[in-house]
Amino acid sequence: MAGLAKGLAIIEAFSVHPVMSVADAARASGATRAAARRCLLTLVELNYLELSGRDFRPLPRLRRLGGVMSDRDKLVQIAQPLLERARDEAAESISLAVLDDNQSLFIARAQAEHYVQTGVRVGAYLPLYCSATGRILLGGHTDDDITRRLSRQPMSARSPRTLTTIPDILSAIRTAAKNGYAISDEELAPSIRSMAVPVLAADGDIVAAVSVSAATARVKVNDLRKRLLPVLLNCANQIARPLKELR
Repeated sequence: MAGLAKGLAIIEAFSVHPVMSVADAARASGATRAAARRCLLTLVELNYLELSGRDFRPLPRLRRLGGVMSDRDKLVQIAQPLLERARDEAAESISLAVLDDNQSLFIARAQAEHYVQTGVRVGAYLPLYCSATGRILLGGHTDDDITRRLSRQPMSARSPRTLTTIPDILSAIRTAAKNGYAISDEELAPSIRSMAVPVLAADGDIVAAVSVSAATARVKVNDLRKRLLPVLLNCANQIARPLKELR
């Protein structure tokens, strides 16, 4: 029965994490890595999961175990073709992130041909304080709530340009909310620039963020604003249109 319990814990974890590695599944279930791997591979054999590299993703058969698709599943289903269209237009990788506890969780991505080491992939987390997606996702929250969230995590300097004090980060979040976009210029990592815009529900709530990341050698800040911002805004607006069906 212990093995069954660990297996069910792994299955339940996919409702929170759209993509998991063996290590992720082990942490989520409390199983050893060997036991988690055996369970995941069994689910692959039974067509409940697919394996891509080191990542396991749920297939429709697993989702049907829970009946109706979750709102996050529906959001990914809506967004993926639109992210791919935006990627083709921008010639850069385009991603979709949501607020998950006190981090920015990437739930969908369209990868461009050229690869930039940003740490962004489906299932990856980025800190809220120094990522463009994090600043967008916090834009609808009060200063007190943002302060509480930021106080729960270390805010280390990932580069000489990283903002690490709560007043500075609050100011950056409010500027992003006013402008309708956020830029992280080498704050998350040296030589990487990123931009994010909000995806809004019918009631104006921020439900997700669409983002682009690029190497500083190839994309200047002005390129983000002039060339890539319209692409992101169009993508976010198209994702937002059918969101009323999620309510």
